Amino acid sequence: MRKYQLNLIEDEFATHYFGRERLFFQLFKEHQKANGELKFITQKQISYITKKVEVLKIHQLIQKQLGKIKGFKAENGAYSIELSGKLSTAKLEVFQDLITIDAQGSYEAETAFFEVLRKCESSFLALDLEHQRYGWLKPIKERKFI
Repeated sequence: MRKYQLNLIEDEFATHYFGRERLFFQLFKEHQKANGELKFITQKQISYITKKVEVLKIHQLIQKQLGKIKGFKAENGAYSIELSGKLSTAKLEVFQDLITIDAQGSYEAETAFFEVLRKCESSFLALDLEHQRYGWLKPIKERKFI
């Protein structure tokens, strides 16, 4: 099973650390393992670099974009998709500080959620802490100065 946490990174940090996403990953991984004062410090750092998710906007967008797909369900503020006869499943939950996605099987179902979310905000960072995978849902284009 793949477990993603999607954090909305402040635009200035997303731009500045483009190409160095590993540093964000290390911070979130350290926070997950930390205890006591270190947990408090890493939480403050995470709060500083992230912004709140517009929950209502996300709910509306998901309902609008995915509501008509066969295999899509909405229950108690959580969404699930089963595609290709249960060969690809994903469940998305929206919180103010992050969004979580639990997925199994092929990548088809989670990709459907990722595609909707990348249209909503440009600086979502997806982290799979268990499998050490991370990346932007919508990669930031580097500016070329002439």
